[in-house]
Order: sequence, then C-alpha cells, then structure tokens
Amino acid sequence: MFGRNVRCASQISCGILVGVALTVLVLELALRSLDGPHYILVRQAEYEYFTWFIGAVFAVTLIAVVMAVIQAYNTDRSQLRPTVIALALILAAVVVTLVVNGPINLEQRAWSAQSPPTDWARLRDRWQIAHALRTAALCAALGYLTIGHRRER
Repeated sequence: MFGRNVRCASQISCGILVGVALTVLVLELALRSLDGPHYILVRQAEYEYFTWFIGAVFAVTLIAVVMAVIQAYNTDRSQLRPTVIALALILAAVVVTLVVNGPINLEQRAWSAQSPPTDWARLRDRWQIAHALRTAALCAALGYLTIGHRRER
C-alpha cells in the first residue's frame, strides 16, 4: 500500500509540475509578440505569486520522487532504473532553473518597464530556451515515472 501511495504521489506531483511548465511555455510563446515594456510588466506581475508556487511544487515533487527511489530500491528493484532516471531528469530541471532561469528572473525583477535594457529580448530568448529544455526534462521524467511502474496485482 505504501509503495503504491509513493508512486501515485510522485506521478501526481510531477504531473502538476509538468502542467505548470507547459502552461508557462505556452504563455511565454504568446508573450513573444509584446514589446519590451509590456513584456516586463507581465513578467514582473508573475513573480509575486508564481515563484513560491513553483518552488513548492518542485519541492513536493523532489521529495515524492526521492521517496519513490528509496521505495523501489527497498522493495522492487525492477522499478529502480526508471525512477532514478526520472529523478535525474528532475534534478537536471532544477540545475537549469538555478543556472539560467533563476538568475534571469532576479535580473528581470530589477528592470524598469519604462526603460527596458537594450538586451531584454536576448535575455527573454535565453530564458525561454532554458525553460523549454527544463519542460522537456520534466515531461520525460513524468514519462519515466508513468511507464516505469507496472500495475500492482
């Protein structure tokens, strides 16, 4: 029973994370048509609520997937490989966040919408490419969590 709950929690939390990442990806594609001042206003409005939410979802997902790895190691080694791969993909997404997206987020918070930096579009593009990469990693992680677990009998 515990094993099934852990697997379910890891799949649900990762699924929520993927849903958020895909939503942001679509939103960012829509924002590409905005000029600098309007893009900055939207991005800065997102930070107020989004930062704590995505952090909480990432934390819950990491905890659930680590628990799933431990559970697979202790009870069903056939599930260990796909679960470890999923964890590695989630950690890769965290690294992308810490190395690329997070620093750009912090920089964008200080921008003035009335006077955008000259390289705002380049930084937007870099953020969006990194976000697309982490979204792909999270989608793959969810796939490994889903296909990696066979039905309990």
